[in-house]
Amino acid sequence: MPRHCSFKLEIGFPEPLAGVDEAGCAPLAGPVVAAAVILNRSSFPRGIDDSKTLPLAKREALYGRIVQCAAWGVGSASVEEIDTINIYWARMLAMSRAVEALGLEPAWVLVDGNACPRWQRPSKAIVGGDSKCRSIAAASIVAKVTRDRLMADLAGEFPGYGWETNRGYPTAHHRRALGELGLTPHHRRSFGPVRAIVVRLAQSELALSENERGESSAPHHHGLSPLTAI
Repeated sequence: MPRHCSFKLEIGFPEPLAGVDEAGCAPLAGPVVAAAVILNRSSFPRGIDDSKTLPLAKREALYGRIVQCAAWGVGSASVEEIDTINIYWARMLAMSRAVEALGLEPAWVLVDGNACPRWQRPSKAIVGGDSKCRSIAAASIVAKVTRDRLMADLAGEFPGYGWETNRGYPTAHHRRALGELGLTPHHRRSFGPVRAIVVRLAQSELALSENERGESSAPHHHGLSPLTAI
């Protein structure tokens, strides 16, 4: 039998305790989204687990139940912020914003990963926390569903990239669409595959510009030889 996450890791920490997780670090497009969730340990939805392991329908159903019975907050970092401060710090920023969005200050925060944001609050990072800690798993569900819905909305504005299904991850479909359709304002210019396209376009524009300058600087005699002109 697979081992499911529980409240075992939360025991011993003061309440209210918030679990924090993010979604969308690896995609080539869209923001990174984080969620913070404080569960009522005596009344919570059954079946909470790492969002990546849950079928879509179950994940959506759990999301609906979590946001009804728990304290929760969502934060994000934009594509511009990702490209400016890099994805690591954008992830930290999104998690900080998620905790601030709770509307109350938790006594302790458990964060999925190997590091916590640089905030002034008691916290602990747990590697693989979304598969071990129920509070973090709940946050992973809220973060993923929130981001998935956002990417589905963006897919309506920018069709052809498959964001309604690949969520901006570098799938074969998405890479092919990048080559055929080009970049959108929602693509992360600091990510390798996208940066390669930016560089290639810049080189093409430079070559075209140099070619145009070369043509404009060449002498034009309108079909007359120098001798005829004299």
